[in-house]
Amino acid sequence: MATRQSVGEHIQRSEDAYEFALSQFETASRQEHYNETEFSNAQLMLENAVNDLNKLSLFANPQQREEIYRKRLQLQALQNNMILQRSYERPF
Repeated sequence: MATRQSVGEHIQRSEDAYEFALSQFETASRQEHYNETEFSNAQLMLENAVNDLNKLSLFANPQQREEIYRKRLQLQALQNNMILQRSYERPF
């Protein structure tokens, strides 16, 4: 069983990763040339946060799983937008 504290800590880390990635995504959207390293780091942080939440959900109660699920959807939506935006801007 996951403790309330551990769930809260993981949710907060996920929120921090989301905010950082969102700021990088917005910067990349406004600028033609952006910091590739920071953008990639933001994507990696999102992926790590999603993976951590997946693991945590295995030990969570139903209420915690719902909160984790909603946060994971938010992170994955931003991941998808970052991938699609980046792919769209670069010709093949």
